[in-house]
Amino acid sequence: MRKASLLVLFLLLLGIVSAGHSAAQGALLMEEPYGFFGTLNPTGHNAIYLARVCAASPITLRRCHEGELGVVIARYQGIKGYDWIAMPLVPYLYSVESAADAPERVDSQLVQKLRNQYHERHLLSLGADVPEGGFFHGGWKELVGVSYERRIYALRFNTTEEQDEHLMAMLNAGPNQSRFSLLFNNCADFAREVLDQYYPGTFDRSIFPDAGMTTPKQIAYKLTRYARKHPEVGLTVYELPQIPGLHRHSRSNKDIAESLVTTAYAVPLAVVSPYLAGGILVDYLVRSHRGVIPKHPQKLDAEHLQALTRGSASMENLASAGAQAAGAVTASSAQTSADASPTPGLREGMAEHE
Repeated sequence: MRKASLLVLFLLLLGIVSAGHSAAQGALLMEEPYGFFGTLNPTGHNAIYLARVCAASPITLRRCHEGELGVVIARYQGIKGYDWIAMPLVPYLYSVESAADAPERVDSQLVQKLRNQYHERHLLSLGADVPEGGFFHGGWKELVGVSYERRIYALRFNTTEEQDEHLMAMLNAGPNQSRFSLLFNNCADFAREVLDQYYPGTFDRSIFPDAGMTTPKQIAYKLTRYARKHPEVGLTVYELPQIPGLHRHSRSNKDIAESLVTTAYAVPLAVVSPYLAGGILVDYLVRSHRGVIPKHPQKLDAEHLQALTRGSASMENLASAGAQAAGAVTASSAQTSADASPTPGLREGMAEHE
């Protein structure tokens, strides 16, 4: 029994220590297009979420402290010339510092109030002259309350702490100067570059269906395709619903071929170049209908973000494996002791322990 107890303790400690020091997680955020600009450019937006990395400032990353929920990093245009900005998860989604304060429904006045309050407390370090942003130019309001604007899909994947540390060091050491280009250096390109640090050679540009450009749907598709061949990625897809009240419901993400075929661009394209339009149509029929998001992903509201922010699947599985191994040893020891002693009380105690 003493040896069995020591073995149980060793397995539990091994599971806890190994999980705490090697397992981490991240997520690709595929955010739906919305509003009039979302009609003109229905590809949407990409960001990267990391559970073990936090924001020391909007332009500096650090290791998270206990209880912190990680950071969202993305490429933007027009925010003080920076290439990427880092935001804590809950303010990024809801413009509040605690998930418990996130409203279930909003209007324009409430959204503006929440955004202004967070901006005054935490974003003035970017500079008082950073604009709020509007239709033609980006601004700081892109960084807070994103769930009021649109639905987000989180494609969660496993990482290691070493990978997170490498990415954090690389971004902190880089120039962080804007090189934004809507066609060839956009938010999806940033996500592609980050994910390529975790899964090298997986996220190259594609001629079809995006004509050499990078779109959020393309990156999500490549991540899901890679995860199907590599179960250790532990890919899980969650839906972060749009908070009702500010805008009409956002629309689904489209790639380039899908955008051209299913919007008003199709008619002038067919007039200017019927052969090109025909080729895009064929590519759309062959490729663009491919599914990226499952039909009924689990929905995570502000009160239930733990599935996204807690320990990764590999971490949980490791801890579970340690517990199962411990249970197996305990059960085996219990059975041996029970066989050795016919005392009913001992048998009942072992049964309760199991």
